[in-house]
Amino acid sequence: MNTERKLASIRKVSSIQPIEGADSIEIAVVDGWKVVTKKGEYVPGSLCIYCEIDSFLPIKEEFEFLRKSSYKKMGDQEGFRLRTIKLRGQVSQGLLLPLTTFQSFGYRLSPNLLNENYAIEPDRVVISPSDMIELSEGSDVTEVLGIVKYEPPIPAELSGKVKGNFPSFLRKTDEERVQNITKEYGEFLESKTQFYVTEKLDGSSATFYFNNGEFGVCSRNLELLETEGNTFWKVVREMDIENKLRNYGKNISLQGELIGEGIQGNPYKIKGQTVKFFNVFDIDNQERMGLGAFLQVMDNLDLDFVPFLETNFILPRSISGVLDYAEGKSKLNYETEREGVVVRSMDSKISFKAISNKFLLDEK
Repeated sequence: MNTERKLASIRKVSSIQPIEGADSIEIAVVDGWKVVTKKGEYVPGSLCIYCEIDSFLPIKEEFEFLRKSSYKKMGDQEGFRLRTIKLRGQVSQGLLLPLTTFQSFGYRLSPNLLNENYAIEPDRVVISPSDMIELSEGSDVTEVLGIVKYEPPIPAELSGKVKGNFPSFLRKTDEERVQNITKEYGEFLESKTQFYVTEKLDGSSATFYFNNGEFGVCSRNLELLETEGNTFWKVVREMDIENKLRNYGKNISLQGELIGEGIQGNPYKIKGQTVKFFNVFDIDNQERMGLGAFLQVMDNLDLDFVPFLETNFILPRSISGVLDYAEGKSKLNYETEREGVVVRSMDSKISFKAISNKFLLDEK
């Protein structure tokens, strides 16, 4: 369940739901997402372009309707950031666009689509700038539309000096959102898989590895050199992580969340900085350790892990039930909303996350 995130993709509207007291808007359901749209704009079965929250859309005339609500700058780049919002009491996440949006980017819909109600039939969408590109339900169109992921400004003490890209022998920590795995979730319900749940912390992703005698430190996307004032390396020294991994002597990486002062506003109100771990990756076997092995490593290295919520988790019957479960107070600070939860199988081969809508609505 760990794949590169599709910020924009071709999806099918599964259902339309009314909004009480609203005459001009309604809810379109796409997989596990609910999006407020103009009434009558889509019907069940419609193919459309779905853009997830955190999408950063380019400045184009077709997206100018977002300027008042969504205009942002990301460094020197201008664009429109999609966030979780509430309209007429209804949570709306993401944006639906008609297939004709491709035409504004210099593509043309294939002639057979122009003679039909292309929003409903056929199931395949073909667009072409010069060579034919065939797209169908599920196709990733993030790059086609010039969309990137919105990343908030990174403090200098977290960005550090780059040594290189994230190492190819490791695996990044991004879990898929539960709203994107409706089909798989049904299969999980029917299986006898045992799951456990941990709190998803609001910090900065950190990875520390020992591989064939070499120790390294990584942020979410980059490997970092040790420089004065860099928070990742400061924590390494304070927690003695390098020595612990060298003494352990196995080719593994530790993946966790860096939290504390100067990180995401320090919602947990802790002094200094620390890392709470959630994964151990076996580099030689290229797999994440199961729960028992993970806890054994944490014990051997005397390191702390993220808060556990349940170790024998019964999956709710619906994705909306998982999203409800995601809401609650953090175990690290009962005065703050938790970011969400991560659900994992005992062998760590299955994992997905659910982000609290309360947290997203309060997000700056």
